[in-house]
Amino acid sequence: MAIQRARLVLEELFGPIAHRTFAVRLWDGTIDAPRDASAFPFTFVVTSPGALRRALLPPSEFRLAMSFIRGDIDIEGDLERASELADTIRARLSSPSAIAALVAHLLTLPDDKAPSGAPRAARGVVQHRDAAAIRFHYDVGNDFYALWLDREMVYSCAYFRRGDETIEEAQQAKLDHICRKLRLLPGERLLDIGCGWGALIRHAVKHYGVSALGVTLSPSQAAVANQRIRDAGLSRSCVVELRDYRDLAGMKFDKIASVGMFEHVGRKRLPSYFRSVFALLEPGGLFLNHGIVEAPEIDSAPSSLASRVLWHKGDFIGRLVFPRGELVRLDEEIAHGEGSGFKTRDVESLREHYVLTLRKWMQRLEANEAEAIRLVGRETYRTWRLYLAASAQGFESGRLSLAQVLFAKPDGKGRIRAPRTREDLYRETPRPLAIASS
Repeated sequence: MAIQRARLVLEELFGPIAHRTFAVRLWDGTIDAPRDASAFPFTFVVTSPGALRRALLPPSEFRLAMSFIRGDIDIEGDLERASELADTIRARLSSPSAIAALVAHLLTLPDDKAPSGAPRAARGVVQHRDAAAIRFHYDVGNDFYALWLDREMVYSCAYFRRGDETIEEAQQAKLDHICRKLRLLPGERLLDIGCGWGALIRHAVKHYGVSALGVTLSPSQAAVANQRIRDAGLSRSCVVELRDYRDLAGMKFDKIASVGMFEHVGRKRLPSYFRSVFALLEPGGLFLNHGIVEAPEIDSAPSSLASRVLWHKGDFIGRLVFPRGELVRLDEEIAHGEGSGFKTRDVESLREHYVLTLRKWMQRLEANEAEAIRLVGRETYRTWRLYLAASAQGFESGRLSLAQVLFAKPDGKGRIRAPRTREDLYRETPRPLAIASS
């Protein structure tokens, strides 16, 4: 009987029903839970007899994610908490015998056909070059992003001073936090690498009196950014160009920011990334690098070689959301930055801020489900919903963090245009400071 065979698979994945912290509902409406299912944070839904076989034969993170995206597996309730199940499955498949037992049970389930079609993200863009990868992610549509981002369309970690701010308030606070860290002064030249829809440069020009250039590889972002610059009457002081930061050789800037772009660089290209930025920065200037970093691998129960080969942790986001993206550790970032000539002035973790940001985004996306599906289709909507939930869980667990690292380029006498303390960052009224060299 398919129901009993599915239960054997679920026991291999999650252990006995009595030990689970969530409910399971099978395709016939049967609910497996040690007590009232409403007491659990989520229900794991198996929608058909062949769903588990399609999801886990062979067992991999990618196949499991695809089963959710296509609707073979569903989650009712807290999707962020449910994202922990991927790690649970990976941990239970810690030996070849455990994998063999799971596969043996999966083979007893019906081999029915998967639904036709696939999300746009699953169509082989992983091998494309940088510009194609960036366009793939961001050109899903400005209208789609506008559904769940703030009015300024800031697609990076917000800054929550209290924790109860709206996403609008928190993103404005983040933009100002960056400007303060860079100690922007009127008349300075600011470069924003990977500028998105241009919110940071507009904020910096309007409130700090700088002139600013933003660069992006996404045509749709550049078009919207420049229209917003024109609408704000800031065209004389800032512009967004569709170009690679590596093509700016020979230009010079007093301050440089890179916000949410670092994840696209990749470990092998870190030296050239930092060398390029170092060459663009005037002596004595500051560079703020804002990006996601991964925690060092600390695993008390290491997975087997067979599990690692099959599971491919990170494959979901790497293939379906951020092609060519790669996270590095904070110590690697600092080492490569200083190896290129920079001096580290400040390091701040915004990990908890990103948990709040991702939850705000997910709430807004879910509240606009019908419109999101109309714009991009059900499977792309479910891809982004899973991506936001899994990312929130990654930051909440500490596997991921968000680091703002402030680097400085000393002048010929070793001086840097930065104050000796952080006091100016936390004044209630933002205002540029007359900064003495130190």
